Amino acid sequence: MSHLFNKDALQGRMLFAIPKKGRLYDKCVELLSGADIQFRRQNRLDVALVHNHPMALVFLPAADIPRFVGEGNVDLGITGQDMVAEAGEDVSRLVAEELELGFGKCSLQVQVPEADASLKEPKDLVGRKVATSFDKLAQEYFAQLDEQVNAANGGKEPKKTQIEYVGGSVEAACALGVADGIVDLVESGETMRACGLHAIGTLLASQAVLIRPVTPHARSNQSLIRLITSRIKGVIAASQYVLCQYNIHQNDLQEAIKVTPGRRAATVTPLGDKEWSAISAMVKKGDVATVMDRLGEVGATDIFTLALDNCRT
Repeated sequence: MSHLFNKDALQGRMLFAIPKKGRLYDKCVELLSGADIQFRRQNRLDVALVHNHPMALVFLPAADIPRFVGEGNVDLGITGQDMVAEAGEDVSRLVAEELELGFGKCSLQVQVPEADASLKEPKDLVGRKVATSFDKLAQEYFAQLDEQVNAANGGKEPKKTQIEYVGGSVEAACALGVADGIVDLVESGETMRACGLHAIGTLLASQAVLIRPVTPHARSNQSLIRLITSRIKGVIAASQYVLCQYNIHQNDLQEAIKVTPGRRAATVTPLGDKEWSAISAMVKKGDVATVMDRLGEVGATDIFTLALDNCRT
C-alpha cells in the first residue's frame, strides 16, 4: 500500500481488494454501491473502512490483486481474468474464480500494422520483435509458435521471437519502430485502428471476475464472505435481467411459457377470469424486444417489463 494506515483498524475485518484506478475502478465502485457496501475513500489513502460491515476495502493495482488474494493477504478481490493469467501458474493455482462480473470485457490480441502485408497470422511474427505489457503470456504464446515454425523448417536456422516489455502506450510501438507487432488488450478496437493496426490472433478473452483464495486464511470471516458474494451475484443478475409480465389465455399458456421459461421456472398466477393467467418471468435484457414480439404472436396481452435494482438468484 502506497500510503500509511493504522493497521490496528484492520484487525478482525474481512479484506476486499479493488483495482485502485483504470478501466475496472468505476465499475467496481458501482457494484459495491449496489451491494450496499458503504465506505468513503479518503484522499490518497489505499484503504477504506466499510461502515456497515466488519470489512475494509484495499485499493491495489489490478495486476497485483491475484497475488494478494492467492497468498491470503486479502479475502476477496476483483480483477481481470487477463491479470490472473499473466500472474502465472504459481499464482493462478492459488486463486479460485468465484464469479464472472460481466464488465471489463476485452481480448488479448496480436496486432500488426495494416500496411505490412507480410504479417497475416501470428506465426509470421516468429523471429521478429513483439512489444507488450503482458510479457509472460506473450513469451508462452510465441515460444509455442517458435517451436512449431522451427520444427516445420527441420531445425535449420532456428528463429526466436523477441518479446519487448513496454509498460504503456503499447499501440505506439510499431509506429515508433520498437516492434514489428504487439500483444495488447483490445476492447472496441478503435484505438488500434486509429494507430493503423489490426488483429491477426487472440491469446485469450477476458472480463472482470470476483476471486478468492483456494485456501482461505485462518482469520477469514466465511459467513461475511458468503454474504458479500451473494449480494454481488444479486447485483450482477439484476444488471443482466428484467422482469417480464403479461396475461395469457389458458389455451396459449404452454406456448407462452416456452418463450419465457424464466431462470428456473415462470410464475403463473390465476386471474379472476379463470380462462386467463398472469405470468412473471426473468428475461435477459438483450432478448427483451424479441421476447415481447414472440409473446404477442402467441396471444399474450398487457405485456410489459420491469427493471431490477437488485435480486437474489
